[in-house]
Amino acid sequence: MAWSREQLAQRAAKELRDGFYVNLGIGIPTLVANYIPQGMEVTLQSENGMLGMGPFPFDDEVDADLINAGKQTITALAKTSYFSSADSFAMIRGGHIDLSILGAMEVSDRGDLANWMVPGKMVKGMGGAMDLVAGVKRVVVVMEHTSKDGASKLLPACTLPLTGVNVVDLVITDLGVFAIDKAGAAPMKLIQLADGVTLEEITAKTAAPFEAALS
Repeated sequence: MAWSREQLAQRAAKELRDGFYVNLGIGIPTLVANYIPQGMEVTLQSENGMLGMGPFPFDDEVDADLINAGKQTITALAKTSYFSSADSFAMIRGGHIDLSILGAMEVSDRGDLANWMVPGKMVKGMGGAMDLVAGVKRVVVVMEHTSKDGASKLLPACTLPLTGVNVVDLVITDLGVFAIDKAGAAPMKLIQLADGVTLEEITAKTAAPFEAALS
């Protein structure tokens, strides 16, 4: 057993807090917009110049000109505002975004993040990831625990080009949740198992060292 993409988004949504300004990365993180708890005031920000994004549209609500940074169609809210990408990145670099939820290809047990390229493969660019991990107050990664060939994506050291060093606070995979001490004063801690996943299974599939701190 493991969490589905929707369940991963639901678990990531538990990291939201009332009044937060939040940036959602491409992929699974974008689904978090559909699981903001009722009654909670969360403002979503996008690198392409939008503040106050709504959930994904139904088929009869699609506006092809209204997209997020991942080029997915989205909805606007009464509070939505629009501005240049320069202003958007000024918000990010200025430390005005409380939380970023990103995808990843690799994460180390000390919070190093690799999520923008694989050497030898075509890449459009790094996008806003490097700015996000440097300027946002808290970084949560949501990803599958292993690659398509079964290799662990949680590692003692990343093998792919880094997006940032010591930047990840929490990793949510389809097998469990890990808290990271970016200062390196304590080892990475497993704080939650996905439904039906055992400690033995997640240990066998995790290359990075960690301690179990399950409640």
